[in-house]
Amino acid sequence: MSGVFCEVSLRALCVPTRGTIPANGFPASYSRIVVSARRSHLSFSVFYVGHSNTLKILHVCDYIDPSLGGGTAERTYQLAKALRRASVDCSILCTDHGLGQKRRSELQDVELVAVPTLFRRFLVPNISFSRLASLVRQADLIHVTGHWSVLGAMTCLMAKRLRRPYVYCPAGSLRIFGRSSILKRIYNEICGKWIVLNANQCLAITELERVQFHEYGVPDSRIFLLPNGVHPPDNASPNDPVRFRKKYTLGTNEPFLLFLGRLSPIKGPDLLLSAFKEVSFQYPLVHLVFAGPDAESSVSLHQQVTGLKLEHRVHFIGFLSGQDKQDALSAASLLVVPSRREAMSLVALEAGLCGTPVLLTNECGFDAVQTADGGRVVPVDIESLAQAMILLLQDPVELRHKGQRLQNLIRTHYTWDSLTLRTLVLYRTLISQ
Repeated sequence: MSGVFCEVSLRALCVPTRGTIPANGFPASYSRIVVSARRSHLSFSVFYVGHSNTLKILHVCDYIDPSLGGGTAERTYQLAKALRRASVDCSILCTDHGLGQKRRSELQDVELVAVPTLFRRFLVPNISFSRLASLVRQADLIHVTGHWSVLGAMTCLMAKRLRRPYVYCPAGSLRIFGRSSILKRIYNEICGKWIVLNANQCLAITELERVQFHEYGVPDSRIFLLPNGVHPPDNASPNDPVRFRKKYTLGTNEPFLLFLGRLSPIKGPDLLLSAFKEVSFQYPLVHLVFAGPDAESSVSLHQQVTGLKLEHRVHFIGFLSGQDKQDALSAASLLVVPSRREAMSLVALEAGLCGTPVLLTNECGFDAVQTADGGRVVPVDIESLAQAMILLLQDPVELRHKGQRLQNLIRTHYTWDSLTLRTLVLYRTLISQ
């Protein structure tokens, strides 16, 4: 049995520890048992996970509203909510830029500290050092998400000064890409690299991001893989594709492709629109829906649609959230994620939860879609996207089956409640050190 390792983490095998204090100083309501069999002996190790409410975690990100913060904001929100379901005390420190009442109400059970910004373009937070120090002191551990962040940098530096452990998740932003490349290089030289190298643990969303941490000099021993996840909506009304079609006048039976994200070059909406030109010739009834907030590519996309004379088949419907978003994902024949760069496509997980198949690029960090036969993964180019869409649309029945297979994958491996158990073990280990 040399080299064999077996881990048991089922709640059914959790061991009560009433009235006891483990060696690491944390009381626990249950334990995570690890059984290791090596050579001729069997050993047991116990990691204490609860009482989770003895922990206080401070989450830090620039945005918490997905209307501007996208996947990074949603990841922070979903993880904080999952920790609260596990009875962990959570706070979120963010800027108030783009923060709407809906997201505020969704965070009623989480302490939300939303600070104003001095500049909207670079989100310099208006927070005193004494206020920041107080928030850091109150936390057992700080979880920072996003790399190019003044607020994140300030918090990491304060955490080091006050000897609080912090974990660092760049959420796919370690490599310099897009606008402000000179400023990003300066940021890295001043503090960015230092923040990465001095984190108690670096969180990679995908194996590709593990490689990016290596480029900064971080060894594997300090990298923890924590993918994106989803949480089925609580007490949600059933998804209604017909309701979505009526609301946005998309007809009753015409199939449509859905893009869900910012209209920004990094998300690749221009690639999708060019590829759709080829699709439109072979499938005259198929429509394309862009659902996302306006960004750098908005004007040029509208101009391109006009130039291609596709005004009646390409629809721009703006940012979607809540039930509208769920209805859109359920109504779509296929979600297309044509990103030039992505840590791990959160909308692909959300589509899978709704049983909708996904076409995405190999820069999205979610190749498991193709492994599970829940869609296709293609290179980042117009021809590959066009050919994949043409192929997938040929068989609507098989396309639905792909959506069902993807749904099974997401429910089995990518829910936040299961991912949170692993996260709590990491938090406890770092705090005990």
